Amino acid sequence: MVDAFGAMNAIGLVAFALAGSLKGADADLDLFGIAVLGMLTALGGGILRDTLVGRVPVALRTTGDVAIALAGVALALVLARLLGSRLRTHAVVQLPDAVGLAAFAATGALVGVRAALSPFGVVVLATLTGVGGGSIADLLLGRVPSVLHEDFYATPAVLGGATFWLAVRAGVASGRAAFGCAIVVLGLRLLALRYDWRLPTI
Repeated sequence: MVDAFGAMNAIGLVAFALAGSLKGADADLDLFGIAVLGMLTALGGGILRDTLVGRVPVALRTTGDVAIALAGVALALVLARLLGSRLRTHAVVQLPDAVGLAAFAATGALVGVRAALSPFGVVVLATLTGVGGGSIADLLLGRVPSVLHEDFYATPAVLGGATFWLAVRAGVASGRAAFGCAIVVLGLRLLALRYDWRLPTI
């Protein structure tokens, strides 16, 4: 039986590999560039997460994460060929990106609690796991990471991580709390996309 971490990790890997690869296709990268961008988007957040808690990243210890991410890249190549249009703001990119953000925020929160981090540490780990891969992809594309300037993106991960910690403190099993975290993050991100929510600027 797959535990909460395994389920969320697999969902996040496929979703972010798909989203990152489609961004690469939109930027007119070649097949190798698209694959690299998809893999780094999928694996970057988890590698950052594991490094921060002092363990060898899961992606470097087993082949499972890499295989799942490659499946996401392959799916993206098929979709890019079928759509044949500018993809950056297409729902086919934005929806997987939102799903990946939600799933990886949940895995970050799970790892943070299991590593006995403080409430702040749990929220930070949830957020960095959610936005880390996408930020790496943006840097490779020569862009300011969207998390620093674009709409309501990291905030759902922050709130999801806080929700997870509060749920666990209230006695909710960590698996259920993780799914609750993912639902909160996904719901907020989709609402932000639907209603164009943005944080205020100076």
